[in-house]
Amino acid sequence: MSLHTNLTGRLRNTNLRKSHGLFPVFEAVVNSLQALEENNNLLTGGTVTLKILRSQQASSELDDSEHCSEIVSFEVHDNGIGFNEENMASFETLDSDHKIGKGCRGVGRLLWLKAFDRADVTSAFKSDSSGIIKRQFSFTAAQGIKTQNHEPDPNGEGPFSILTLSGFDKKYRDACPKTATSIANALLEHCLWYFVREYSVPRITIKDGTETIALENLFDQYMHSKASKESIDIKGYAFRLTHIKFHASTKKKHSLALCAANRLVQEIPISHQIPGLFGKISDEAGEFIYTCYISSDYLDGHVRPERTAFDIADDIGGILEDVEVSFKDMQRHVLARSKQYLNNYLSENLKACRERINQFVSEKAPRYRPVMHLINQQEFSVDPRMSDKELDTLLHKQYSDIERQLLVEGHEIINPAIESDMGLYQKKLKAYLKKAEDFKKSDLASYVSHRRVILGLLEKYIGQMDNGKYVHEELIHQLIMPMRKTSEEVSTDACNLWLIDERLAFHDFLASDKSLRSMPITDDSSTKEPDLCALNINDNPILVSEKKSMPLASLTVVEIKRPMRNDASEGEDKNPIEQALGYLKRIREGEVKTTSGRPIRNSLEIPGYVYVISDLTPTMVERCELASLTEIYDGMGFFGYNKPRNAYIEVISYDRLLQSAKERNRAFFDQLGLPA
Repeated sequence: MSLHTNLTGRLRNTNLRKSHGLFPVFEAVVNSLQALEENNNLLTGGTVTLKILRSQQASSELDDSEHCSEIVSFEVHDNGIGFNEENMASFETLDSDHKIGKGCRGVGRLLWLKAFDRADVTSAFKSDSSGIIKRQFSFTAAQGIKTQNHEPDPNGEGPFSILTLSGFDKKYRDACPKTATSIANALLEHCLWYFVREYSVPRITIKDGTETIALENLFDQYMHSKASKESIDIKGYAFRLTHIKFHASTKKKHSLALCAANRLVQEIPISHQIPGLFGKISDEAGEFIYTCYISSDYLDGHVRPERTAFDIADDIGGILEDVEVSFKDMQRHVLARSKQYLNNYLSENLKACRERINQFVSEKAPRYRPVMHLINQQEFSVDPRMSDKELDTLLHKQYSDIERQLLVEGHEIINPAIESDMGLYQKKLKAYLKKAEDFKKSDLASYVSHRRVILGLLEKYIGQMDNGKYVHEELIHQLIMPMRKTSEEVSTDACNLWLIDERLAFHDFLASDKSLRSMPITDDSSTKEPDLCALNINDNPILVSEKKSMPLASLTVVEIKRPMRNDASEGEDKNPIEQALGYLKRIREGEVKTTSGRPIRNSLEIPGYVYVISDLTPTMVERCELASLTEIYDGMGFFGYNKPRNAYIEVISYDRLLQSAKERNRAFFDQLGLPA
């Protein structure tokens, strides 16, 4: 029983991505190379010419900053064996196995009609009985193959073939390269295998009007040095590797190039997959880009009919794991050989990589230092030009992976197998505890590093801006604690109360720029808003007094003023000391309560602590003196006790605030190697 083929339906079921619009043209060039091989003149006078035919109307499209007319068709000329009877019969048979030994699937001509309206062929071939025979035919989706003539040509020269692909589909035309140079580069990529073989290179020429490009010259410009070849075995299949160094001036990237039937099918970028392989690498002849071309009967047998991808699984498990080759298998084995091939060229990159990581960890991310020895330095490499953000992200991923593994180990340690060897168990436990200790050090390093950043911001904020002015106090306020928030709304990590006093971190309630009447610790109805207000409740020490049933408490009020502000005067609205004491008075008179609403006895007697953060301008110094405060030894602040308000007062200049915070943290910074 014979089966009929629906050409239109077959074309509909043939896939060609928009980005592969030139693929049918390149396949036609490869067909011409095969015709030269059949004619035994591939390396002895055989030529292939690809002509680019354009419209006369200039296009607005740009490529490489050049104006180009629209491409309307291509011509492929060769002096190969021609469309003889055998080749013609194969052409008329879809899925022909005529050239199956060369990896051909008999579907290449379908791709012509995916990107073009028609294909026209003029060819001459030698016949044993009739001399030179000339054949002409057209190929379209609507009519299939339509023969115009087939007759002897006694005076003709041959053999030869001319293929014209016309009616370039706009979808593919718009997506393809425009200039002859870019098309020549792409064609060289596609059939590079013919050039890196041990034989002489074929003669392929691109013609675009008056411009002519010889691919052999382009190949010479591409190649950095002679290719190196080897063969490896993967699950019983032979894979041939060709290591190539391209000149660094090319636009290529380090990659693996998977080939089938002497064509490039798929490229896989491999930068960073080999330690030190990033950017450009160098040998004695200069900088180069590395590509490993991979060919194999296995790849030939698993390439898809349109030769734009492979039917190979990314990974394979189960019963097929030992017999089928996956992409993961190929990459692992090939990258191991690539690493060996490039080993002598990556030392400088690896050195620069280590220096970049060490500098970043030492100066900006000390949290990673305790766990750096847990990261496989041989497998982890980065481009020294990588931004801090990108490097931090990569290090954090490594950190998270190690932490996840630590969690798994922890479960195994806590729940050991019954049959576990005690000596082995103790060894695992010791290693686990050491790793856990390193992570705790990392957490501390992260915390201390954060403090160093905050101090840097504070130092920047209190300085004079380019316009001669100073930042508003709100910016500094936000640095210490987010405004219009309470301790119930923000985490401790979001606050930097330690800038003022480490003890402020220990509070039961803290409000930032919230009205007194909104605070659960008092019933005062005032709408006044202290910059910071904190209530701290301490449980009674055991055996101190059996009569006391309520905990001891203290109130803290912080007022923050704009750097170099010099308008302090009498009155609560202008004097930050009076302002803070006024807040204390209102809170106490509103009857101080715990956050749960329980009253605190003798709330009028609860001690108060007042911090005023302000530069010691003349008017501020005058307010301090009138409040009978004492100047501290370094002249950068005042302190004292206000008996009527039962409040300890400290006025801190911004210079002292910064200096004091630095001194308190200096030991930690020194331990981590951070500048204080």
